[in-house]
Amino acid sequence: MKRIGVLTSGGDAPGMNAAIRAVVRTAIYKGMTVVGINRGYNGLLNGDMYEMDVRSVSSIIQRGGTKLFSARCKEFKEEAGVLRGVEACRKAGIEGLVVIGGDGSYRGAGDLSRHGIPTIGLPGTIDNDISSTDFTIGYDTAMNTVMQLVDKLRDTSHSHDRCSVVEVMGRDAGYIAVNSAVACGAVEVLCPEKEYNVEEIIAKMQASRKIGKQNFIIIVAEGIGHSQELAERIQRETGIEARATILGHVQRGGSPTVRDRVLASQMGNYAVNLLEKGIGNRVVGIRGTKLVDYDIQEALKMTKPFDDDLYDLTKVISI
Repeated sequence: MKRIGVLTSGGDAPGMNAAIRAVVRTAIYKGMTVVGINRGYNGLLNGDMYEMDVRSVSSIIQRGGTKLFSARCKEFKEEAGVLRGVEACRKAGIEGLVVIGGDGSYRGAGDLSRHGIPTIGLPGTIDNDISSTDFTIGYDTAMNTVMQLVDKLRDTSHSHDRCSVVEVMGRDAGYIAVNSAVACGAVEVLCPEKEYNVEEIIAKMQASRKIGKQNFIIIVAEGIGHSQELAERIQRETGIEARATILGHVQRGGSPTVRDRVLASQMGNYAVNLLEKGIGNRVVGIRGTKLVDYDIQEALKMTKPFDDDLYDLTKVISI
């Protein structure tokens, strides 16, 4: 394989640039040519691509977002769109492709592989909701961003004897929420994987107040939502001033952490090594400290366990 492409798809995540950099430089080291495809599968269909060299990825490892931009592509969900993508690859001389994104991006990668374009998927999403890997690119940075922002909120919550209800991202998964709750000393965490009872939360806050607790942090996962309504109910029933803060897309930005830069670099290198051997229809992940790869369809069927022990820990130490 002498000419490969690389694109980013779906929501951006810190560390995507490190992965792009690793793909480009590993491929060039191996004597390959690399085509950068802008704006995901949309760019592939529209021919928005260019040949990259080693300097194309200079000074991007520390930057959040993605140098190749990102977009969602409804057309690629249909067979006709996939066939257009296959033709675009062949027209550009692209023999293999690296796709950095989430589950939706993986499905597109599987479709391209099925039609003879070997494609490798890398897990790029802050949500950490891809079952075939312990950690996704961008997840560690997002959690650190949440921790820093909640620490700042705690300062003002302390000053005003206030309750801060903080909604974090994660789509339908509570991984960011439960880790942030432990790291930030939250009194409670609400996540889609676990049932919750507002009356019990209120009773816990009242009991904590009697033994001297003056301010409260409650972390709410995006999949639960209703943070404003929860804050209003807490204030109404406890008399504690409560404010809702939805952190939103700030969690996707920022310079990636060491962990995300290293993980993304390792995965980008691993993907090119697979393509060099003519291997496609695989997704790359990490299990423990070891990089692994799975068949795309197998990976899409996997389920990811929730860390019940970590969730239980929030109950023990959030007195």
